[in-house]
Amino acid sequence: MNKTTILLPLVVVLGLVGFSSFFIVDEREKALVLQFGRVIDVKEEPGLAFKIPLIQEVVTYDDRILSRDIDPLEVTPLDDRRLVVDAFARYRITDVRQFRQANGVGGIAAAESRLDSILRSQTREILGSVRSDEILSSDRAALMVRIRDGAFDEAQSLGLEIIDVRLKRTDLPSENLEATFARMRAEREREAADQIARGNERAQEIRAEADRKRVETVSEAQREADIIRGEADARRNAVFADAYGEDPEFFDFYRSLTAYRKALRGETSTMVISPDSEFFTYLKAFNPTGVDLIAAPVEAEPAAEAPEEVIVPAEGDTATDDAEETEEAPVSE
Repeated sequence: MNKTTILLPLVVVLGLVGFSSFFIVDEREKALVLQFGRVIDVKEEPGLAFKIPLIQEVVTYDDRILSRDIDPLEVTPLDDRRLVVDAFARYRITDVRQFRQANGVGGIAAAESRLDSILRSQTREILGSVRSDEILSSDRAALMVRIRDGAFDEAQSLGLEIIDVRLKRTDLPSENLEATFARMRAEREREAADQIARGNERAQEIRAEADRKRVETVSEAQREADIIRGEADARRNAVFADAYGEDPEFFDFYRSLTAYRKALRGETSTMVISPDSEFFTYLKAFNPTGVDLIAAPVEAEPAAEAPEEVIVPAEGDTATDDAEETEEAPVSE
């Protein structure tokens, strides 16, 4: 009974000591065996490993690719347009011994804090050496590679490997948004005004060219019309001259009849004319009754002075105008 009481606790203690002497390394982790804080061994292969209980301890670190979001920071490119950049990095622990020596007991938290400082510094340096247009264009992929390469050596001193750096968001500071939008509106309005001015200038040129062509076309048409009209007048005068040369008496008779037809229109035509006017010469010459049809005697009133030679047709045309028109009438053969 006494032996059992003594051996049982001893077996339990030995069992606990033996159990604590072994540990399992997961395939997703790397392990460090520490003895009084000093690195004794590195376990990178998964499986069962041994350590000295109570003297040695095991610290494990994640062997997978980790992600770290960088707090938004403000950068100033070469064109002095301040930008707020939000980025993140992908990294992994490649040297757990170096990682332990560089970060101590702080582990991942201390490493990520130092990694943030490295990435922020490189981001400001790289983005500050280019214009904002390059940051906002497709060239930003090359800029992210430069940031990663610039931080690579410093990250290795921490036992880390930076796999990739990406810019998630690139915005203007909130206090600069309104001023930037106003400047963009002013630039667009200036471009619009410039385009409108160029359009108006082009419109004036086209309008002036059209007016010039119109004047040239009208002038050319007028010139051709004057030539045709002159030729027609010449032919008409030639016809008149030929007709007059053939029979002058008949030509005068025909012109008088044409003048009568145009002057005496309708049934209520009234003419005031001198009795001795030659306008009705042919009517007087061919009057068989011998009565003066132009100036009949008026018994009720004394004879007044003969008025001037005026022909007033009923429709407003004067006999003189009609006579002039008859001079230009063609003679039918």
